[in-house]
Amino acid sequence: MVKHQPLQVYERQLCLSCLTGIYGCRWKRYQRSHDDTTKWEFLWSLILFFTFSLLLVWFYFWWEAHNDYNEFNWFLYNRSGEWIDGTVPILATTAAGFTYIAFLMILALCHIAVGQQLNLHWLHKVMLKCAICGVFATGPFLHLGALVAVTALAWLVAGQVARSEKTMFQVVVLLLYLSVLLGLYMAPLSITSPCIMDHANLTPRPDVIGHQGAPMLAPENTILSFQRALQMNVSGLEADVAISLDGVPFLMRDRTLRRTTDVEKVFPDRQLDDASSFNWTDLHSLNAGQWFLKEDPFWTVQSMAQREVMLVGNQSVCSLEQLLRLATLHNHTVVFDLRRPPHGHPCYHSWINDTLGSRSICHALSVMLSLALCVSLSVCTGDRGQVRQVAPGLQQMSVEKLPPQVLHQQGISRLLLRYSQASPDDIREFSRSNVSVTLYTVNEPWLFSVLWCSGVSSVSSEAPNILRKVPYPIWLIPDEYCLIWVAADLISFTVVIGIFVFQKWRLSGMHSYNPEQIMLSAAVRRSSRDLNIMKEKLIFSEVSNGVGSAEDLYMENGFDYYNNEGISH
Repeated sequence: MVKHQPLQVYERQLCLSCLTGIYGCRWKRYQRSHDDTTKWEFLWSLILFFTFSLLLVWFYFWWEAHNDYNEFNWFLYNRSGEWIDGTVPILATTAAGFTYIAFLMILALCHIAVGQQLNLHWLHKVMLKCAICGVFATGPFLHLGALVAVTALAWLVAGQVARSEKTMFQVVVLLLYLSVLLGLYMAPLSITSPCIMDHANLTPRPDVIGHQGAPMLAPENTILSFQRALQMNVSGLEADVAISLDGVPFLMRDRTLRRTTDVEKVFPDRQLDDASSFNWTDLHSLNAGQWFLKEDPFWTVQSMAQREVMLVGNQSVCSLEQLLRLATLHNHTVVFDLRRPPHGHPCYHSWINDTLGSRSICHALSVMLSLALCVSLSVCTGDRGQVRQVAPGLQQMSVEKLPPQVLHQQGISRLLLRYSQASPDDIREFSRSNVSVTLYTVNEPWLFSVLWCSGVSSVSSEAPNILRKVPYPIWLIPDEYCLIWVAADLISFTVVIGIFVFQKWRLSGMHSYNPEQIMLSAAVRRSSRDLNIMKEKLIFSEVSNGVGSAEDLYMENGFDYYNNEGISH
């Protein structure tokens, strides 16, 4: 007697339908498949993984680049003439793209976990291409985060190796996975950081110099901004100095007055003119605070009280004399960069003498020097001799990284460099040669901590209010780093071995069948197209109130049911 196994009742699988539907637009039951993924779709899976890694690095880069946001926006302003926060669209686009690609990655991993064929929809492929074209960057990565992610992938890798019956596939997958894992285990050998040091070798806390005052709390280069910086316990004040048409030194970072004043309203025909083409009376009549309330470049205006908002909105352009008097009153050092006026300016040839030799400036400088307050300035190499003649007591600094011997020959004992221009070895070399190094612009606690561990003597910052909250380096790891590294590798290796052993034991001797494939498997290999046709007929046969049988369906497709499914008596 021949016994036929009745067709099983199909149970709706909502989770599986969502997986295959969102990833490949395969919402119907018969559209799913447990067949092997085609080589073309496997390639798209690799591209998806590569894009995810790329976006992860790109997102991490912009997250850590928060220190340079203001400098980036100022660069855009110099190019376009309009002050906009260019980081907002970049961060928003990066976050949206990373979320989208990460979601596709999760769907792909779920497909692998449930044994479904990967079949990425064409719309996702288009978006994937856009993401690759929009982002192409390299950068650092978090070692422990990558180690956790690769360790977690051991579950899927072990499952695929245990299910596969092809030895070559098993060997290739294992070699690839173990190579990545071994690379992560050994990655710390190439990681260097000045914060991996003994606590006893930590130098004193670097001095914080308020660059343009405290521009996150008040409009840059205004008296209020420098007052706010002094309230944040800075050790010095830094500014950029220009000279007016009538020879009055004033503070201005930009070449024009468009960004930080209301020159468009007061002098609409001169808004693109050089700031040095205005006399001091015109400069002092401009409002230098309303732009800060309008643009809110650091998103701090909303947290201000009404009285402070009114105070910010009434600021004017600050002169060098006002800055020196304020620094003298609070016993603070001053660092400033002298900027030569353009050609045709009345002070073009005598600008150093007009800037430093005026009676008011000479008096302010002499008072500061008598109080042993350091006044440092930066000028071009060819103008240093004239500075020594006009103001011999001033300390000159260089913005160019030169050997210590050359600096001593030129009488320079201070360097002002961008933080990326000086390595820890350079800082130690200059320190041994009694050359003080000031690095700019340092706004983030992590960067301040790294430079502190490097031994830098001072930093120039636009965020003294933030660095004030860093009494000790965030990252200072002596022998614990090696312990964390080794422990993480051992734990990861143990977990990976455990996962492989468990998956091997769980899947050993077991064969997973899907309800859709019952009575469709055969010793004779069938093409995917024929199997899909038979799946459709099985579905329709369930709806026809028992009319027809699985045996009839197989005979219609030229399949010998008795020879391949077995006969029992």
